[in-house]
Amino acid sequence: MDSFELNKAAGAVLMVLLLTMGVGIASDVIFETKVPEKPGYEIEVAEAASGEAAPAAAEAVPLPQLLAAASVADGEKAGRKCAACHSFEKGGPNKVGPDLWGIVGRAPGAHEGFAYSAAMKAYGETHPAWTIEELDAFIENPKAHMPGTAMGFAGLKKPEERAAMLVYLNSLADTPAPLPQ
Repeated sequence: MDSFELNKAAGAVLMVLLLTMGVGIASDVIFETKVPEKPGYEIEVAEAASGEAAPAAAEAVPLPQLLAAASVADGEKAGRKCAACHSFEKGGPNKVGPDLWGIVGRAPGAHEGFAYSAAMKAYGETHPAWTIEELDAFIENPKAHMPGTAMGFAGLKKPEERAAMLVYLNSLADTPAPLPQ
């Protein structure tokens, strides 16, 4: 390669660099960038007039009413979410989670043949048995109700779905416990 070819290659590289810088400078001149005083977007919310009351949050329906309206069939349907990790048959196998037959009234962390987390064992020491109310709080958000639990399920957020699940779990026993009134 002679010096003439080398000069052409160096000139081409220099021209590309100058052209790239020139386009950047020209675009800054043509399109002015406005930097906001406060970054982000402000969302305007209509406030209630001073005489009007703010709309009240939906009142929570008491658990006994939800349980009275729930059905075992709906609970069995909701239980499909749990079937990957739990079995529901009497004497059924432990899977990732313990068998749930007879869970209502059973001591937390006490099902034979299952290796519970330390959090569940500690919970079982302070709570003698799973009640409907305790199960309701647990299946709503397991990690919040029992920090350190190994259960990775996010929970059942809808109260009606939880109530149906609780009625179904309660039915999984030789003698189901009476539902709260």
